[in-house]
Amino acid sequence: MERHDQARRQSRKAALCGMMAALSVVILCLGGMIPLATFACPVLAIVCLIPAVCEYGQGTALLLYGAAAILGLLLCPDKEIAFLYAFLGWYPAIRARLDCIPKTARWLVKCGLFSAAMLAMYTLLLHLFRLETVVEEFAEYSAAMTAALLVLGNVTFLAFDQALARFTTLYQKKRKAR
Repeated sequence: MERHDQARRQSRKAALCGMMAALSVVILCLGGMIPLATFACPVLAIVCLIPAVCEYGQGTALLLYGAAAILGLLLCPDKEIAFLYAFLGWYPAIRARLDCIPKTARWLVKCGLFSAAMLAMYTLLLHLFRLETVVEEFAEYSAAMTAALLVLGNVTFLAFDQALARFTTLYQKKRKAR
């Protein structure tokens, strides 16, 4: 009987993670069809990791993220969207560990991680992969504009962090209600 319960748990885990990975990839692919969805679609795809984090923990969520990131990079027509997910999709899985840091340092660490991820991603997109649309877009920006975009990105990321906390709490409440 115990083996049966364990097999059922493993099947549920595989089904949930498979569905969340598929949903993440579909959302990422939709970003190429919807104008101005470059940043919204990766955020929505990242939210799909919340059930895996809450139900099965950090390790499973990181595997789900890895699978969705690889599939997104392979299948998504808009590579900037896929790269945004690949460079930020891990965040919900490690968020709980970062929340153990004292508050002031926590915000600095989170902003540092976001800034490092964005700088690495856009460095790769601009200099290694040379995506034409990204290269053309950044050619129009001054250094001050690029720095302002990074600051604005950090503010948006901190707001997203708060939204993730609320979505996680909401998911846990709904889960307990069942």
